[in-house]
Amino acid sequence: MDVQSFYLGAAYLLAAVLGLCVGSFLNVVIYRVPAGMSLATPSSHCPKCKYVLRWYDNIPVLSYLILGGKCRSCHAKISFRYTAVEIANMLLWLLSALLFWQVNIAYAVICALASSVFVCVFFIDLEHKLVFDRFVLMLIALGIAAAVVDPYYSALSHIIGGVAGFAAFYLIAWLFERIRHKDGLGGGDIKLTGACGLLLGWQRLLFAVLCAAVVASVVLIVLSRVKGEEDTEYPFAPFLTCGFAVAMFFGHRIISAYLSLLGI
Repeated sequence: MDVQSFYLGAAYLLAAVLGLCVGSFLNVVIYRVPAGMSLATPSSHCPKCKYVLRWYDNIPVLSYLILGGKCRSCHAKISFRYTAVEIANMLLWLLSALLFWQVNIAYAVICALASSVFVCVFFIDLEHKLVFDRFVLMLIALGIAAAVVDPYYSALSHIIGGVAGFAAFYLIAWLFERIRHKDGLGGGDIKLTGACGLLLGWQRLLFAVLCAAVVASVVLIVLSRVKGEEDTEYPFAPFLTCGFAVAMFFGHRIISAYLSLLGI
């Protein structure tokens, strides 16, 4: 193994380990932000018996397996969601490194951080139907940085994406409210799309929204048929964040392949 391969492998391993550790912290964010709690205090504890977790109870994934998915003190069941968040964030950070580390290290870091924000938005909106402004602001900051270092699209593309994303979703929400006399898109979804338009650029934003709309249509039709509830409101941000993630990682390649088929 040559030196370059060794350092590259070390970078991938570091990305995976850091992704696991950050994923553990994201669980704190996902639980405490909707409850209006501090992220620093109190210490992590069992919500049922208040047992304060020791460091060996907080080892990502491993502690869950050792404890058998139960609290060490009261043996209450621990939701697998905590482990799912850790694994998902690890895979997303590793994917950021695999795809972009050799292209542009700064862009790889931006994608990893954006992935973690997507994970938080996904699970919080899925459970609470809320998209908090702090996550939108984080994505705006990452979008500004991405506009500077993006190896695929220009800063102008990012600016157009941010403006068009916000304006298009605001218009859709306004028209839906005027025609159906009820909310079709929440304000959080509108701001989230604008922020991610700035992060991705308008080309990848179009691809992301298309992916989100198609998947959401299929899933919601199935759910409405299974549950028999036609007017039930479902959160849209989980579909959006999945579309944004796919576009961020693979959008450039898919768009380029599609344009090449068209001879453009």
